[in-house]
Amino acid sequence: MLVAGKNYRTVWMENNNVRMIDQRLLPFKFELFSSKNHKETAKAIKDMVVRGAPAIGAAAGYAMAQGFIEKNEKNARKIIESARPTARNLFYATDRVFNAAINSKNKTAAAISEAQKIADEDVENCKKIGSYGEKLIKNNSRVMTHCNAGWLACVDWGTALSPLYVAKRKGKEFTVYASETRPRAQGAKLTAWELQNEGIDHVIIPDSASAHLMSERKVDLIIVGADRIAANGDVANKIGTLEKAIAAKEFSVPFYVAAPTTTIDMKTKTGKEIPIEHRDEEEVLYTYGYDGKDIKKLLIANESKAMNPAFDVTPAKFIKGIITEKGIVKTDKIKQIMKL
Repeated sequence: MLVAGKNYRTVWMENNNVRMIDQRLLPFKFELFSSKNHKETAKAIKDMVVRGAPAIGAAAGYAMAQGFIEKNEKNARKIIESARPTARNLFYATDRVFNAAINSKNKTAAAISEAQKIADEDVENCKKIGSYGEKLIKNNSRVMTHCNAGWLACVDWGTALSPLYVAKRKGKEFTVYASETRPRAQGAKLTAWELQNEGIDHVIIPDSASAHLMSERKVDLIIVGADRIAANGDVANKIGTLEKAIAAKEFSVPFYVAAPTTTIDMKTKTGKEIPIEHRDEEEVLYTYGYDGKDIKKLLIANESKAMNPAFDVTPAKFIKGIITEKGIVKTDKIKQIMKL
């Protein structure tokens, strides 16, 4: 997408280095991060320099290619796959790059080529998600989202935000409620920054205000992303998604999930089998702010422990549909769409 007059992808490969937008610094600073080997790229994934399931997948594919460049592919795969256990796209990418390269005469070239294909396909898939999802957005509608599922979470375009970008380009007017998404505030920092760049009317809301707004009939539609979708339609997404889905059911607000089919894991039968990443309690106990010069880390709780599950699982019964690059599908039709 366009930043300061220049088009960027979230992650790409350049001279065997993996380059990515450092999302830890946004919206205060726009800087590029470079990792020269698979260990550095895996750490960047774990540290959330790059985040969002499709973007993690692209980064993991490039990291796997670096493993082949280093002639250390088997060990590299283990390190990369331990970085973020919930995101399905990570495993999809490492598996695909590894299998494409391992039996090739030129393993390195095959690995780099396959990693690039994964990134390019993600761009096209997310653009198609936008085209299908745009039809759900009416003029003057009020759309709620959670976390960041825009172009920063993918290679480009995004998942949950892609329909908004397509709708905006078609001249539709609407308002977006971007929930802050504690503890890392990806909604407040990243989604709001994207929407500001796109000129889309939006307002940041506390996570805890979501049900209240629905109860007052101020929300017409909810679209969120996904980190892994089970075969039965259960969806793992950023923590706080389940609460929104339950409230949406209660107040009859259509609740949609947007994700490419690469996020669907047919080997995971239900959401109960999805591993939930638990991150460092420091993310809960501290916050980050910008004083106009520097980004500062501040303690917000003293002498307390914290729990920090990064994801929750929304049962399929709460989801009206999943917006994919193959169309909008009901959760009980996942098997059919995966055969297309």
